[in-house]
Amino acid sequence: MSLRPILLHPDPRLKAVAKPVTVFDDALRRLAHDMLDTMYDAPGIGLAAPQVGVLSRMIVMDCVKEEGETPRPMVLVNPEVVWTSEEKAPYEEGCLSIPEHFAEVTRPREVEVVWTDLDGQAHQGRFDGLWAVCVQHEIDHLDGTLFIDYLGPIKRGVITRKMEKLKRDLAREKPAPKGREAERL
Repeated sequence: MSLRPILLHPDPRLKAVAKPVTVFDDALRRLAHDMLDTMYDAPGIGLAAPQVGVLSRMIVMDCVKEEGETPRPMVLVNPEVVWTSEEKAPYEEGCLSIPEHFAEVTRPREVEVVWTDLDGQAHQGRFDGLWAVCVQHEIDHLDGTLFIDYLGPIKRGVITRKMEKLKRDLAREKPAPKGREAERL
């Protein structure tokens, strides 16, 4: 499969609400594999389709972090939280679309999620710990919500300004075009 570029905040596609997946075909399976490859390469533990510019309700995740432990990649299509525990837990979150920035977010400690797999089969499962944080974070992406949206306006603004600067710096670092474009420079 191939790696896909991860969109960086601020990008309007990260604030859009993703559309439900209705077609379960090879293109969807390729997207899922590309997303897993991209997530592992980043490296991260979760990735939502809007983060790679695809406004579809699909997420991938694998919260196994221990060296030597068997990976547990998951692909959740049209995931939806159907139950949350009353007990909340804080966790310091980060995001592949907001690199090098972290903040404590408080979320339900446990969640029950329904989703469809790549073959169109329905599933339901309960997540806790890091898995609960990750699945909630990624489902938020499908609704155009970023973890910084849980922060106060001042801290959110500081992070957004730093990300705007990072994007400007990255744009300046792009290599000059090759071929005919290079001749015109």
